[in-house]
Amino acid sequence: MIKVDNISRVYGSGETQVNALSRISLHIKNNEFVAIMGTSGSGKSTLMNILGCLDTPSTGHYKLSDQVISDIDDVSLSKIRNEKIGFIFQTFHLLPRLSALDNVTLPLRYSDVSPQETKERGSEMLRKVGLENRSHHKPFEMSGGQRQRVAIARALVNKPQVIFADEPTGNLDSKTSFEIMDLLTELHQQGQTIVMVTHEEDIAQYAHRVIRMKDGVVIEDKLCQK
Repeated sequence: MIKVDNISRVYGSGETQVNALSRISLHIKNNEFVAIMGTSGSGKSTLMNILGCLDTPSTGHYKLSDQVISDIDDVSLSKIRNEKIGFIFQTFHLLPRLSALDNVTLPLRYSDVSPQETKERGSEMLRKVGLENRSHHKPFEMSGGQRQRVAIARALVNKPQVIFADEPTGNLDSKTSFEIMDLLTELHQQGQTIVMVTHEEDIAQYAHRVIRMKDGVVIEDKLCQK
């Protein structure tokens, strides 16, 4: 699914140069549930941005589903993000004036999916996350956990090959965090590939593989016993 070979990411130049990633290599298989961990400045968010096609490496090669990503243009990157990737963010990134259903179906507005199928698929995803009775509610009318469920439904609506979750429980209380992680676990059991950035050990335990980073390099990559 994901093949990263010897990638680095450098920002700036000269005295202001920052080496955010240094010669990272890793492979992630289809249907893996991977947690990427590290303190602030470890490079985990930079790696997530590259894997999610929000950024490109300075050197090295990245392939997603056998498609070379590292050297394609912005238009192609945008197409890949819309068709192959689902994103879940810590701050939900929902549009406040749109209903839950309209937020969920946003990624389909830039595809060839018909309006009828768009509505049906959005409703199906809300049912999948247990919010079919909240389809017409706006984000401010929902709890943090419900908003994150809407965000998960939005991530699923384009039937992505992989979901990237960046601190998906960062703004939630403990009880709601575990409910969201149970939902992600269920999605993984149904065949979804998930790559999650987190700094919380108890959240990382839901993953089947943990990659730990420090100062832009991978210092540990191990499978978890379940």
